[in-house]
Amino acid sequence: MLEITEVNENNKQAFLERMANKSYNNVKKLYPNLSTNIEEAQKVVDEVLEAVKTRGDEALFFYTEKWDKIKLNAENAVLGPEEIAKIAERLDPEQYGVMARAAERIERFHSLQKQKSWFDTSDNGEILGQMVIPVGSVGMYAPGGVAVLSSSFLMCAVPAKVAGVKNIAVCSPPDKNGMISPAIAAAAKITGVNKIYKIGGIQAIAAMAYGTETVQKVDKIVGPGNIYVALAKKSVFGQVGIDSIAGPSEITVIADANANPAYVAADMLSQAEHIMASAVLVTDSAELAAAVKAELERQIRLLPTGAAAEASLRDNGAIAVVSDIRAAIELANEIAPEHLELYIDNAFTWLPLIKNAGAVFLGPYSPEPVGDYYAGPNHVLPTGGTARFFSPLSVDDFVKKTSIISFSKTALEQSARDVMAFAKTEGLAAHAEAVRIRMDSRNEGGVKFEQDSNNRT
Repeated sequence: MLEITEVNENNKQAFLERMANKSYNNVKKLYPNLSTNIEEAQKVVDEVLEAVKTRGDEALFFYTEKWDKIKLNAENAVLGPEEIAKIAERLDPEQYGVMARAAERIERFHSLQKQKSWFDTSDNGEILGQMVIPVGSVGMYAPGGVAVLSSSFLMCAVPAKVAGVKNIAVCSPPDKNGMISPAIAAAAKITGVNKIYKIGGIQAIAAMAYGTETVQKVDKIVGPGNIYVALAKKSVFGQVGIDSIAGPSEITVIADANANPAYVAADMLSQAEHIMASAVLVTDSAELAAAVKAELERQIRLLPTGAAAEASLRDNGAIAVVSDIRAAIELANEIAPEHLELYIDNAFTWLPLIKNAGAVFLGPYSPEPVGDYYAGPNHVLPTGGTARFFSPLSVDDFVKKTSIISFSKTALEQSARDVMAFAKTEGLAAHAEAVRIRMDSRNEGGVKFEQDSNNRT
C-alpha cells in the first residue's frame, strides 16, 4: 500500500514533486462522479452565473429544479428563524449539545483575534490611525448533499459573528423532499444565523454575488463546496470577496522513535478517508516507519471508509525516513501541509522551526480531529502548499481596515517639501500642486490664487 522512502538532499526535490497535492485540473480523479473536464465545468459555471445575474429569480429557480428536482418560489425558498428552530429540533439532543459546546470553544478562541481601531497622535497635530470595520454582509455556502458539514458552518459563522458582521445568510441545497438538514439548521440556530436559502450549487453562489429578487447580495462568500461551487466562487471573486479555493485535505505527521505507531496510523487515516487526501509520515526511525506501515494495513481493514482511505494512501500517501528531526521539519516546511502533527519528544521546543503549516498539533494527545471539531482554532485551512502564504480563516477575514490621516497646518508644512519632491520624482505635477497651493499664504481663506509659473516649485 505504501512504500517507505529514504529521503535525503539528493532525492528530496523528486519526493516533493511526487507528493505535490493534486490540483483541480485533475478533475476526473478528484471528483470521480464528474463526467466532464475542467474546461467544460467552467463553461457551465459561466452560463449559470450570467443567467442568474441577468434573469434573477427566474434563472435561480430554473436551475434548482433542473439539478435538485425541487420547485421553489420566492415564498418557499427562504427559511426564517422559526422554521430554522423547528428543523433544528429534529437533530438528536446529544448531537445538538456537542455542537453547542464546540461553538462556545470556537467563539472563545476567535474572540482573542479581535482587533481594535487605533490612533497615533503627534505634538505637531498629525493624527494617523486605522479603523477596523466589520464586513457589511456575508453569505455562507453549506453543503447539504453527500457531505453535511455542520462543523464548517460553525467555523465560518462564529468568526463572522465575533467580527461584528450583522447580516449573515446561508445557502444550502435541499434534499429530495425539499428539506434542509437538521444539522445545518441546528448550526444556524446555535450561531444566531436567522436566514437560510434552500438553494445550492452554482446558482447559489451567483445569487449571493449578484443578488436576485429573493436573495440579497452579499459582500463576501465563504464555505466549502464541490468543484462547481469552487469554480463559481473563483469566478465571482472581485465582485465579492471569498475565503479561499480549498483543495483535498492533507496531514503530515513528524514522529520519532518513541511515537506510538497505532496513534500515528490512526491520525493518517483520519485524513486519508477524504477523497484524494494526502497523508504523509516523516520520521527519523526506520523501525517506526515499518511499524506504522503495518498499522495502516491493519487499521484500514476495520474502517467503513477503508476503500477511500486506501485510494488516498496509494495515490497521495508517503512514509519518508530522514536523518534527524531537523531534516524532518525542513521537509515539512517545504510540503507546507494543511495539518502538521509534531509527535516527537519535547515538541514545543521544535515549534519555532515550523514556518509553513495551516495548523500544528503538538504531542501524542492532540490528534487532528480535535482541531476539526472541537479545539477552537479554525479548521478552514490553506491546502496545496498555500500555507506558505495563506492563513487559516479568522476574524480578520470578516473585517476591513481603513486608514485614517489628519494633518494640521504645522504638520503639512513640515512634510511639504518631501511630498512635493516625491511627486516631482514621479512626474506628477498635480500631486505636488495640491500641497504647494496650501503653502502659499495668498490662498488661505479660499482666496483664488492667480497661477504664476515663477511661483511654482
